[in-house]
Amino acid sequence: MKIEGKKILVTGAGGFIGSHLTEALVRMGAKVRVFLRYNSRGDYGLLDQLPRDIRNQVEVFSGDLKDPEALRGPIKASEVVFHLGSLIAIPYSYVNPMDFVQTNVIGTANLLNACLGADVEKIVHTSTSEVYGTAVYAPIDEKHPLQAQSPYAATKIAADQLAESYHRAFGLPVAIARPFNTYGPRQSARAIIPTIILQALGGDDVMLGTLHPTRDLTFVEDTIKGLIGVAKSSQSIGAVINIGSGQEISIGELAELILSIMDKKATIHQEARRVRPGKSEVERLVCDNAKARKVLAWEPQIILEEGLKRTIAWFMCHVGEYKTVYAV
Repeated sequence: MKIEGKKILVTGAGGFIGSHLTEALVRMGAKVRVFLRYNSRGDYGLLDQLPRDIRNQVEVFSGDLKDPEALRGPIKASEVVFHLGSLIAIPYSYVNPMDFVQTNVIGTANLLNACLGADVEKIVHTSTSEVYGTAVYAPIDEKHPLQAQSPYAATKIAADQLAESYHRAFGLPVAIARPFNTYGPRQSARAIIPTIILQALGGDDVMLGTLHPTRDLTFVEDTIKGLIGVAKSSQSIGAVINIGSGQEISIGELAELILSIMDKKATIHQEARRVRPGKSEVERLVCDNAKARKVLAWEPQIILEEGLKRTIAWFMCHVGEYKTVYAV
């Protein structure tokens, strides 16, 4: 499938990955429309940070995934749908799990139902590596057991299973992309890499949660290329495809690496209030990306050190735009 000239809808386009995906699609020549959660401020999230010439080419629909009627219009004239709209803050899922059920599960069902009545050629449903939980074996391939260790992960598993069922039951052309931890410019201060960078810029102490868990980190440009690759591939329909670097690093080692790149001497502390409930902590995530390499001819291009340098440089230029609120 060619992306150029396609009518493409992106849900969740006001978020970190969604805004980067929207920008990339416009630059590729797609006719991009986005679905954003309405707010009374009238802002469009991170889409407002896109270059003006890119932003002006994007058609915006405001609404809520929980409202099935709000989705029908945007989807009706779309040929490709990238579904990224969801609640993602894991700590908040402990506080208000029903909000996650309504948005991530019911919202996904509403989107899939709207696609049933439209002439959609491809739906790329975006999952998360959190659905795997702590690695039973490593690296983690697409056949790894699904283990919900947070309400957030449980709702993403449910949404993934809905997407798979609509392909099997109704023949919807659904593909599931499963990114591991994505990082880069414009990411929320709640995420681990921005919170380390911003704390290091603001003082001599970096307060974090548990330091030993490992994560597989992928620069946002590589994740976007993976998502677009899933859309373009004729072999991805009905499939789940991991998008990750295949490398892992502990949170403590990551913090030390960031401080080294920044040439910053700061003390790393483990703070009790930032530690997740014991059985909820995902101890190890590392991606087996062999399927993406084979099906999409995709592989990550930006090594961790280079991606961190780019991310640090961006945050140093935009630090004033972020409140002093850090990930817990």
